[in-house]
This record gives sequence, C-alpha cells and structure tokens, in this order.
Amino acid sequence: MKSAAVPPLDPSSCNIPGLDHERVKLFGGFRVKELFASIAVLAFVLSSAHAQKLTGAGATFPYPIYSKWFSEYAKSHQGVVVNYQPIGSGGGFRQVSAGLVDFAASDEPLTDYQMASSKIKVLQIPVVLGAVVPVFHLAGVGQLRFSPEALAGIYLGKIRKWNDQRLVADNPGVALPDQNIVVVYRSDGSGTSYIFTDYLSKVSKEWAKGPGRSNSPAWPRGAGARANQGVAAMVHQIPGAIGYVELNYAIQGKLSMGTVRNAAGRWVDASVQGVTQAAAGMAEMPADFRISITDAPGDETYPISSFTWLLVPVRSTDAAKGKALRELVSWVVTTGQAEAGALSYAPLPAPVVQKILAAVSSLR
Repeated sequence: MKSAAVPPLDPSSCNIPGLDHERVKLFGGFRVKELFASIAVLAFVLSSAHAQKLTGAGATFPYPIYSKWFSEYAKSHQGVVVNYQPIGSGGGFRQVSAGLVDFAASDEPLTDYQMASSKIKVLQIPVVLGAVVPVFHLAGVGQLRFSPEALAGIYLGKIRKWNDQRLVADNPGVALPDQNIVVVYRSDGSGTSYIFTDYLSKVSKEWAKGPGRSNSPAWPRGAGARANQGVAAMVHQIPGAIGYVELNYAIQGKLSMGTVRNAAGRWVDASVQGVTQAAAGMAEMPADFRISITDAPGDETYPISSFTWLLVPVRSTDAAKGKALRELVSWVVTTGQAEAGALSYAPLPAPVVQKILAAVSSLR
C-alpha cells in the first residue's frame, strides 16, 4: 500500500514578510513550519558543538550562590556552559590539582604544602564572603546564645546536656531541658569544617592543642553527615541535635540558629552586615589572597566569617578555556557581587576586587 502523499505547500498561502515564495518550492513540498523547526534544531546542534564547557567541583558552602551565578552567566554569555559539583573543599582541591576539572572551590586557605604539591599550579581567588552558624533542634526553644567556650565545650565533649550550667548562665529565662546534646559534624573533607575549627582554635586553647583546625579533624564525639545539606538535614531530624552550616542552608532549612559572642563581647546573629564587618576589620589582603578572618575585631562583627575561594589554574592546557575562565572570574567578582546579599552572602570589599582583577589578568 502506498503512503498518502503530503500535499505540496501553496507558497501564496504563507503570509510571512520577506518570504521568497519561489524558493519555498525548492524544498520538495516541506511545510514552512517544519522547515524552520529543522533549521532551529540544526542551529542548536551546531552552537552546542561549539559551546565552551567549564567543569568545576568543590565547596558546598558557596553552592547556593554558585548555582545562581553560573545560571545567570550562561544566560548572558551564549555558548558558555558551567557545570559545578558540590563535593566538598577537599575533593575539589584534589580534582583540580590532578587536572580532572577546569577549576575548583574551597572555603579554606590552601597550605604551602598544598600549593607546592599540586600538579596544576592554581591561583586562589576570593569571590564572596559568608558565615558559618551553629544550628540546633530543641523543642520549644527558638533562640540560644553560644559563647566561644560553650561551642568548644560541646564539640570537645565537655558539655553533654542542654541544661548544663554554662549554657544556662548564658541564656537567662530560657527553659533548657535535661536532654542529651547530639553533636553533628561534617563527615567529608569540608571547608565549612575548616572555618568552624579555625574559629574554635582561636577561642579555645584546648581545641587548638587537640583536634585543631582542619577540613577533616578527628572529632572527639558526635555523628557525621556529608555536605552542608546533610548536616542541616540531620539536625532537622534529630531532637537535641546541634550542628554548623553555612548561613543560607540554615535559612532555607528553617533551622534554629544560635547567637554567638564575638571578640568585642557582644552577642551577634549571623548576618550579611556582620560578615561585612569581619572583612572590614581584617589586615591588608595578602598578595596570594590566603587569609583567615574568623574571630575578627569589631562591635558588630560576626565571628565565624570567612572568604570563600575559586581555585583556578595559572595556565590552562586549553587556551580557549583559559580565556573563558578569566572572563567568568572577572564577571563573578564584579557584576556577580550584586547577587550576594539576597542569598545571605556578603560582597567583596572594593579594594579586594581591584587586586583580584589585576591577578586574574595574568591567568592563561
């Protein structure tokens, strides 16, 4: 049986301005809509084949703003696709140093050993600031104060009950229950853990001499969860739990957040303003951008604040990717900063941006 023939298109019936009716006849009776659809598909395939794809991996701390940035950048820069996997700062460094990704992200300043041992030499570029906040799950209690000594005591295993007198003294009028504290920490190599333990090491000699600052310390007690999302979920699920996460995860997860006493003796909530103040009180930014701003001075400073960084190869093996990375980083530290506040991050100080742009120009 013969298939029914598609009736030829009558060009005169197509009311399309500028259409050459005679040329339509040359396409063997295709309908104009089908023809244009085919051309659109072909154009998409060709543009995708020439798209500049950048892959990255690392910190979960800045993942909410990275998702926003990379989506907005792709919309305004046709032909560039950025794929970022939030696997933790430690995993990100390992991948970029082995040449497995085009860039990485970390929430901790790289050590001299890491810089020297990396097969791929990288520039550590600060891109935004954020806060690590203690979060807890305690029925009937929505707000608590945590002194530096109390946070260190809880994670060292010295404070095990919610009604411990050291917590009671800092929280007058709050009915704290006779309930065990369930400590939650990051189980993966985490820049968020580094920021938290960097802070604890500055405010507690016992912590500094014990677990110390690390992205994966030997935690004295507790249960581990992977990534900021995992810690937030575990605290949400377990009554009596305490953990630490980046501020945006606490807000999005609607978790109870602790107020922390800063170096000036003031009780402060985590906020964009408090993080900005922490950066304002820092010493001059070093040339290699490796700096800690935890427990910084200032009346309004939030003490568990930090820069977060991109790790970008000094010289890419692919010149086109090197150019694409320079342009992406330049956009992030300028135009992209406008997105920071809405996602509970703090933008970079203007003098730091100028230093970054000068350093980025050397990337190849």
